[in-house]
Amino acid sequence: MEYYLLLITFFYYLYIVEIDGNIISSHFFRYNNCMRRLLCYLFLSAVMLTAAAQERKPMNKPYIDLRPLHFGILVGANLQDVEFENVGPQQVTLEDGSVVEQTVVTDADKWNPGFSVGVLAEGRLGSHVALRVAPTMHFGAKHLVFRHLSDLDQNGEPRITTQDLKNTYLSVPINLKFSAQRFNNHRPYIVVGFNPMINLTHKDQDLIQLKRYDAMVEIGLGCDFYLPFFKLNPELKFSYSLTNSLDTKHADELRDANMRVYANSVRGAHTKMITLTFYFE
Repeated sequence: MEYYLLLITFFYYLYIVEIDGNIISSHFFRYNNCMRRLLCYLFLSAVMLTAAAQERKPMNKPYIDLRPLHFGILVGANLQDVEFENVGPQQVTLEDGSVVEQTVVTDADKWNPGFSVGVLAEGRLGSHVALRVAPTMHFGAKHLVFRHLSDLDQNGEPRITTQDLKNTYLSVPINLKFSAQRFNNHRPYIVVGFNPMINLTHKDQDLIQLKRYDAMVEIGLGCDFYLPFFKLNPELKFSYSLTNSLDTKHADELRDANMRVYANSVRGAHTKMITLTFYFE
């Protein structure tokens, strides 16, 4: 009923006030006839959509959230990046024994796409809180760019070397899920948690190498959609490494001594990942 009263008031301000045969615009709407007509259509559409959204509908799988424990599968896409702490100028010993100062700037120049697959176990802690464990495999890579500021080309530009740092992570995120009240067949939520990870990819002669073990903090948001035969949860989550992910001993393992200036160009690294995941329960 309140929607109709609001609509009538709106039309009153736009059209009904008339003095000496001239339509007087409201203080809030000083538009010509076409603009007033367009606003009426837009306002009417918004009211109808809002009213429809407030209508109760039959609930799919009304008792699924009351189970103490349930399982599912997940698929998704990820974007990987790494944040480096550069060393700056460094002392390099050449093959003839002389020592020179060289500078290499290292950066990951873009977010690289990958994909994720895994399984899900979720335990109910309360009407709005759940504990989620989702062992997941993340496949992807990080594109690294090395700019050798002490080695210029014929145009006076730093020589550039690149590396595709491929990563296959096995992660076991432990998240707390805080859900809003369910309305009809959807229920928004947020997640926060901790994600220990194991890097299963290791190439001895990469210029930069990350540690085998990592730990990330996570925060994300999503929504439960209750379909007739299952529950679908699209979720967007951001993860950031809590520790230094760089393997600082890797430079000593390089067989080519000329490549060590690249490996020693950074002293720290923090991995980052954005994941868009679809859970099927």
